[in-house]
Amino acid sequence: MENVFLQSFLMISDIRTVIFLIVLAALFYLIHILYHKKHMGFATVVMIGTGLGLLLGLVIQLVAGFPDKPTEVTFVNETTTWFSLFGNGFINLVKMIVVPLVMISIMQVIINMQQGSTMGRLVKKTIAVTMGMVAVSSVIGMVTGLIFGVGKGAALVTEATAEAKEITPVATTLKNLIPGNIVEAMVNSNIIGLVIFSAFLGLAIWWINHEDSAAAKPLYDLINLSHKAMINMALLILDYMPWAVMALLANTIAQRGLSSILEVGKFIIALYVAVAVQFCIQLVLLAVNGLNPVVYLKKSFSTMLMAFTSRSSVGCLPMTIETLTKKLGVEQGTASFVAGFGTTAGMQGCAGVFPALLIVYVCHITGTPIDVTMIVMTIVVVTIGSLGIAGIPGTATMAASVGLSGVGMASQFGMISPILAIDPIIDMPRTMLNVTGSLTNALMVDKMMGTLNKDAFNDMTLDIKK
Repeated sequence: MENVFLQSFLMISDIRTVIFLIVLAALFYLIHILYHKKHMGFATVVMIGTGLGLLLGLVIQLVAGFPDKPTEVTFVNETTTWFSLFGNGFINLVKMIVVPLVMISIMQVIINMQQGSTMGRLVKKTIAVTMGMVAVSSVIGMVTGLIFGVGKGAALVTEATAEAKEITPVATTLKNLIPGNIVEAMVNSNIIGLVIFSAFLGLAIWWINHEDSAAAKPLYDLINLSHKAMINMALLILDYMPWAVMALLANTIAQRGLSSILEVGKFIIALYVAVAVQFCIQLVLLAVNGLNPVVYLKKSFSTMLMAFTSRSSVGCLPMTIETLTKKLGVEQGTASFVAGFGTTAGMQGCAGVFPALLIVYVCHITGTPIDVTMIVMTIVVVTIGSLGIAGIPGTATMAASVGLSGVGMASQFGMISPILAIDPIIDMPRTMLNVTGSLTNALMVDKMMGTLNKDAFNDMTLDIKK
């Protein structure tokens, strides 16, 4: 009975579990000292937390003897379960405010903007920039895969464990983004659906103001004050990020076996290189638009780390919007719309670079020639298929299904089992690229709209987290 209580209920049956929990508590206290006593900058403390999390994860692997299946080791399973309380618990707190924040932000934007062609221009430019950047990312994924020769010499997987998800037609995917049930849209994190509903509700409230401003004033005050309250709530939650990233990264490293990582090492390296190249393209485009990439990097660093460790584009949405509006000078409407759109469509990492790289990987394994037809087809399929891929951890299977099925290789889906087995390792850079894509897309769209506050963008004092 005692073993069941310790192993299944408390999840503390090994002395090493106790030791690592004490170590985590000590590191948490260290972060507290640095952040609240020594008053180190937010970005600096987050970076320290990231480094400590990486080190802690490696130490857990070392103590466990670098097993092939770490989660089958009792103390690793127990330790990471407790670590997830702090890491994934933080992500759940952030996700908790995503729905009300997006809805209130969009309504607040609509009721305070001048009606006319503004919203139409914003939608058109957002779609054009987002889809264009996904097309570029798919090209980068393919080129990198060809240069590295991913899949060449890889063992053919005969006993596949991965199964492709059911493919939904593009027209159906687009239709499903329009919420038939707003509660269902909230549950499924259908951000575009929430944006559509909130935009119509905002327009309806604006219409009341147009007819009778006195009658609309209570609604206007409620929305404006609610928006301010949600922003404050987001700041309160995000203040715990330095502690959360430590637990998140330690968990990711501790739960992956070294052998599984080495098996597909070439693919991992290729993906990281492709992400780095696409990230550099984003910086170049900012420079072309007259925006200093160095200033952007300094102000967005914390958000990038949050994306890298959390592996959730939706979970980063409040921080993404906060960074755009408070630090980078992007107009509230542009930030909310473009960032919200980017969590469901046009993710450059998960739905751009990754599926394109996978297609090259499978082509090399099967000996399928990568000619002009295959290249063009891949770019088109990946770009269109990026619509409707939700920004939450675990979308890799759906992105892979869409990409491989679109180029006629659905039957070879099982061959990517080794890749999906190490998904958390490659999901970190992919998610970061998703979020930096939303940041740079919003900056470019706002610049096109003529509403970007360049003085605020260049003001480094706005990088201080209050």
